[in-house]
Amino acid sequence: MNKHVMDKAIGETRLDRNTQGIIGKGVDRYEGPLKVSGRATYAYENLAGEDVAYGFVVPAPIGRGAIKSVDASKAESAPGVLAVISGDKILRASSQPMAPAAQTIDGEVFHYNQPLAIVIAESFEAARHASHLVTADYEPKQGRYDVKARETVRKPDAMPMEPVNERGDFEKAFAEAEVQFDETYTTPSYHAAAMEPHASVAKWDGDRLTVWSSCQLLETNVKQIAAGVGLDVSKVRLHSPYIGGGFGSKLGIGPDAVFASLGAMTVGKPVKIALTRQNVFQQTSRRGETVQRVRFGATKEGKITCFAHETDTTNSPGNGFFEPSGISSVFLYPGKDRRIAHTIVETDALMTSAVRAPGEATGMLATESALDELADRLGIDPIDLRRMNEPKVNPQDDTPFSSRMLIECIEEGAGRFGWGDRPQKPGTRREGEWLIGMGMSSASRKNSLMKSSAEIEMSPDGRATVRTSMTDIGTGTYTILQQIAAEMLGLPLGQVDVELGDTALPASSGSGGSWGANSAGSSVFVAAEAMIAELAKRLDVDAETLTLKDGHAIAGNRQIPFSEILKGEAITVLGQIEPGKTDEETHQASYGAHFAEVAVNVVTGETRVRRLLTVGAAGRILNHKTATSQCYGGQIWGIGYALEEELVIDTRNGLMVNHDLAEYHVPVHADVPKLDVVLLEERDTHASPLAGKGIGELAIAGVGAAINNAIYNATGVRVRDYPVTMDKLLSQLPDDYLTAA
Repeated sequence: MNKHVMDKAIGETRLDRNTQGIIGKGVDRYEGPLKVSGRATYAYENLAGEDVAYGFVVPAPIGRGAIKSVDASKAESAPGVLAVISGDKILRASSQPMAPAAQTIDGEVFHYNQPLAIVIAESFEAARHASHLVTADYEPKQGRYDVKARETVRKPDAMPMEPVNERGDFEKAFAEAEVQFDETYTTPSYHAAAMEPHASVAKWDGDRLTVWSSCQLLETNVKQIAAGVGLDVSKVRLHSPYIGGGFGSKLGIGPDAVFASLGAMTVGKPVKIALTRQNVFQQTSRRGETVQRVRFGATKEGKITCFAHETDTTNSPGNGFFEPSGISSVFLYPGKDRRIAHTIVETDALMTSAVRAPGEATGMLATESALDELADRLGIDPIDLRRMNEPKVNPQDDTPFSSRMLIECIEEGAGRFGWGDRPQKPGTRREGEWLIGMGMSSASRKNSLMKSSAEIEMSPDGRATVRTSMTDIGTGTYTILQQIAAEMLGLPLGQVDVELGDTALPASSGSGGSWGANSAGSSVFVAAEAMIAELAKRLDVDAETLTLKDGHAIAGNRQIPFSEILKGEAITVLGQIEPGKTDEETHQASYGAHFAEVAVNVVTGETRVRRLLTVGAAGRILNHKTATSQCYGGQIWGIGYALEEELVIDTRNGLMVNHDLAEYHVPVHADVPKLDVVLLEERDTHASPLAGKGIGELAIAGVGAAINNAIYNATGVRVRDYPVTMDKLLSQLPDDYLTAA
């Protein structure tokens, strides 16, 4: 195995030479033809044509209580029913991303619609019918469903960051500050709402279990499945080659994976389970509500002297994960005296977990709105305020930034968007019934490099195949890994194949946290270096002097096709990347800026986003087309968080009222204007051998705040309770706006 540990900054590599012209290019998706033609097999479509059974989950109709008994006799005698599985080991919901196993019900109901039992039948319809025949006797308990009530408050676990980060004496510094800013912002619960529901197919072969499931992190997911069914992990193989979106909801296994496995082991035939859309909302995971208090102490000239960002967020009993709303506040904002803190308010609703950009997506809705408010109070342009408060090192611990192009992104965006034309006084630009305004925000996303490995096989004819258990959740992983291998090995794209999503392949980082392309891609880079070294050895030349292009090796005056070097033999190499000292010695993040123009109707309170620009810097861009597409997704999601998305939880019983895509509102075509994305040239040599950083979640961070700031510029109305819906605006719009219309 060729292993590379990131203990020092990377020097010039073959990617910098880019002799093939492939890396960075906007290459079409490797698997695109399979998807548009319907030939890409998603989890539930496996074992088509085989004799399979179907499962359906029985939900609990209460929010909190003890289970006294379960009666499945009527269901078991229903036509087509093969088995009803119940008991303490039924899963409550999905698993937390890195947890060893999912939580089980252990005789209790912890949230409304929690799984109670699973019916396995010969058809989906029979299973669904029989699920209504299962009854249970409960001892109700008092539930806690409102985050603002703060009935039970506890300290979170250190996952995914330390819950409390302090430096100096914030309270003293704040009390002495010339200018004191202190406001509270709230965000509701959100759902990932991926297009593909959580679905699994399981097959039991005597002592081995094969599962096809929609999963993001196969190396931990397979362990979670094994724990859920009581098998050694060596007896379980997990496949997930194509995923119809995850956004964090599939970082841990969904309950369907274990339910299908238990069903297959019980009835002796393969079992398929796809959660209904309502059950996806009620039985997997969600983003927690937040109540965020943001405080800045500053001089009258605008220099921030102290900063606090304190968050109440939610989770269910026994869950230590928390929405890390302050994850960017730790390093993005200055202040010698500072406090970034998180508290879990325990509720009896579905567990909360990671959703795309955990932390930044909610936290920057608050802090970027707060900075805009502070700028307004000081009479300073929001861009000037950010410029004068740009830290030279991480303000939390003084570590140097590996690279930081935040101000460059802001200035590039301001020039392109026409920031100089922004109305200086809110509510002064009109077009008939519409008030027009501009807003902006910063964007940031902490970068991570994860341990990952990949295999490259070069066949006797010179064709290369990349193999890794990495997943592609629609982000372009297949394509990016193909590009890296092709560029490094001097092969046309059509001569490189990619195999993903199988735990029988070399262990990978998986997709999540914006680390996928950088981590899995680096392992392919390292494997390619090993392949180059092997080719050079066979030619008896120094690998550094070897040029690979168009399927040939060029050394000295010789140009030799790969097939001639291999002489009928295949070569297989393994590469592995691991984080190292650069992760400890530098602070790594991607940065960006968002600019929005909105129109607000004075009659209806409707907000329309008219223009949206994102400028980002995320190290080397591996594929301009897929990176831009990821940013489009973040921008659209940001529109939803600003104006529409809200998972409504009934505070009487924990029922998610709008638990389908008819009532959980997300942006549609009419809500989205022409989107602009600009990616700046950058290399972060501390981040990875690729000199790239994560970009997928960067584009969601701050978008909603930019839109909210634009609404204020248009109307003079500040809304601190997201989403900014029509009712919240109309109640604050001055009457003279309407009469002037």
